[in-house]
This record gives sequence, structure tokens and C-alpha cells, in this order.
Amino acid sequence: MTSSVAAVDSDEVVLGVDTHRDEHTAAVVSVAGVLRGCRQFPATGQGYRDLLCWARGLGVVRRAGVECTGSYGMSLSRLLQGERVSVLEVNQPDKRARRHRGKTDEVDAEAAARAVLAGRAGAVAKASDGPVEALRQLKIVGDSAVQARTKALNQLKAVIVTADPAIRQALSGLSTKGLVQRSAQLGEGDGPDATSRYALATLAGRIIALTSEADRTEQRITALVDAVRPALLERVGIGPDSAATLLIMAGDNPERVQRETSFAALCGVSPVEASSGNMQRRRLNRGGDRQANAALHRIVVSRLRWDTRTQAYMQRRLAEGRTRREVIRCLKRFVAREAFGLINPPDPVTATPSIAA
Repeated sequence: MTSSVAAVDSDEVVLGVDTHRDEHTAAVVSVAGVLRGCRQFPATGQGYRDLLCWARGLGVVRRAGVECTGSYGMSLSRLLQGERVSVLEVNQPDKRARRHRGKTDEVDAEAAARAVLAGRAGAVAKASDGPVEALRQLKIVGDSAVQARTKALNQLKAVIVTADPAIRQALSGLSTKGLVQRSAQLGEGDGPDATSRYALATLAGRIIALTSEADRTEQRITALVDAVRPALLERVGIGPDSAATLLIMAGDNPERVQRETSFAALCGVSPVEASSGNMQRRRLNRGGDRQANAALHRIVVSRLRWDTRTQAYMQRRLAEGRTRREVIRCLKRFVAREAFGLINPPDPVTATPSIAA
């Protein structure tokens, strides 16, 4: 029994992949650190299957280090995970290593495999085959619609500034919604202001269409978040957009983040040690997912406006000499801990029983 396990272990290899848009470069390294082979494959469905088949022809593949699992390497990672291969996210080699060894796709692929062997690549790649991936795609649509609407609205107001005085007077004093609706009703006419009327009506129509698109997308996002983690929407200050952002950061396999401290680090709200000698201090964490960090900030701002407990905490810490910015950082850390418990709830079977039990 022991000899057969040892034989299997001796046949184990680690796959490393340097990903690009049109083709991927794969390298296979044995657990003893010997390079078994290196080869390029097209970034297609058949190419991914050929890559795995080739790697398995060189040994037993249980682990793979893949670059850019959130973009170019996403489809390959999905296939490998479906074949029960543990996919680890590999950061691109640093510039110092590249100065010594040069830069080729083969070198990068081999470095990815060796990073897994050495334990430098320990982050499990996010899965992208479930409802959270659908949320990510909806967020792309919704965010682009909002950005385009904002741009069109600014252009509308810029055209009004230089428009005919009669048009400016007709549109003055209106709310943003009323301004868009009135501009959409302007006819082209035959006078010197015909072009201005056309520009305002066209931009207003674009704004109305983008608003409708953004609203429909938000409804889809809300329904999907409610189906995946309804508890998020039940908490004060957590809206569909912020909930979707945090879920996307965690991925379809949130269990890969096993501790709330790791979750806070991914959100960029965990302090970073910056001590030296007798000076013990921590600095602000400027890493992590900045979209998730912004979502936590929006949640805190909303709670400071509507939640009495958060308001009381702010006043107490301000009385202790803290600045408002420092208190907000503490609150973001608290929200990250709360969100982690909602996104990745403990397994009731394996959870440690309480003292009362």
C-alpha cells in the first residue's frame, strides 16, 4: 500500500501556465524540480483540453499555477477545476527575477509551476462557473451604462451653456430629471438654433435609454444577489451594488477564503505592519480589491447617515481623540468582518459547538 502511494507521488507533476489572449504557454515540472516539458496551445476550448491531455501524459496533475485567472486564464482555470485540478493564482514574475533569467513565455510558465512547488503561490483561484460570475457580467453592463449616462448628462449641460438664450431660459431652474425630459421634447425647428435643439434632444434620448438599461440591470443584480446571499440585503447600508461587488471579490467559491482576516486583506482594510527597531506602527493598506474597498466605504457612509449604533460609535471614538477618517477605517474593518460571516457562513456540521451547548 505504501509503495503504491509513493509510486503515485513520484509521478506527480505540477503544471504552470503563462496565459495570453490568443495562446497559452504550459510547462510541466516534477515534484523533484525537473522540467518535464514546455509547449504552446491555442486559447480555445480544444486547446485547453489538449493542454491538459499533454500535461497528464507527463505525469499525474493535481496542482496547477495559472497567471491571470481573472482574465486570460479564466476559461482554462474553469476547465482545470472541472477536472479536479487545484488551480492556484500565480503573480507575474518580478522584474529582478526577469533580469537574471530573461523574459520568455516558457520561462514564465516554468516560473509559475515552480512558484506552486515552492509554496509562493498559495491563493486558490476564484471559480467562475456560478451565479457570482453572472453577477460580474451584469456589473460590467450596469457600470458602463451609468458611466455613459453621466458622460451624456455632462455633455447635455455643456451644450445648454452655449445654446441660444431662449433655449437656456426654457431649460433653466429644472431638476436633472426635468431637464432631460424637457430636452427630449425639443423639436429640431428651422431657425439658427436647430442644431442645438437636435443635439439636446439626441443627448436626452440617449440619457433616457441608458437610465432604462441601468435600471433593468440593477433589477437583475438585485434578484441574483437575493437568490445567492439574501442576508446581505437585509443589513443596513448594504445595497445590491455593494453586495454584488463583495460577492464578486469572494468568487463562486468563497470557502477558499478561510479567515475573516484574509477577507479583510482582500478588501484592503487590514492594517499593514511598518515597524522597525523600537518603533512599532502600522500603516494604511493600499492593496486589495479597490472596488470592494469602495463598496465598504459606501456601506459605512450610509450607516453613518441612517444607523444610530454607527453614529454613536463615531461620536464615542471622536471624543477619544480619533479623527473622522480613522473612525471610518475602523468601521470598514467591522463591516468586512460582518460581510465575511454572511458571504462565507460557517458550516453547521463542522462549526465548534458553543459552551452553552
